Amino acid sequence: MDFGTAIDAMKDKRKVARKGWNGKGMFLYYVPAGAYAPCTDIAKSIVNEDGLVEYGAYIAMKTAQGNVVPWLASQTDMLAEDWMIVE
Repeated sequence: MDFGTAIDAMKDKRKVARKGWNGKGMFLYYVPAGAYAPCTDIAKSIVNEDGLVEYGAYIAMKTAQGNVVPWLASQTDMLAEDWMIVE
């Protein structure tokens, strides 16, 4: 599937990955906008009226190392047609 379809799948609460990725267990998922309790002094300086730090929606990656990081698509990723849903 193409990247647009992969984005739609993520927004539909599905995990996606590229067939060519070598890392075991890697996948992407959609994180909707929300807010979290601050855990640094800088974050404490930007809280909203409820004491939370607001963030916008983003795509997250579960890495081969087992942690989660924000993810940005490369040109190659955006033009690829080897995206698949991960069950």
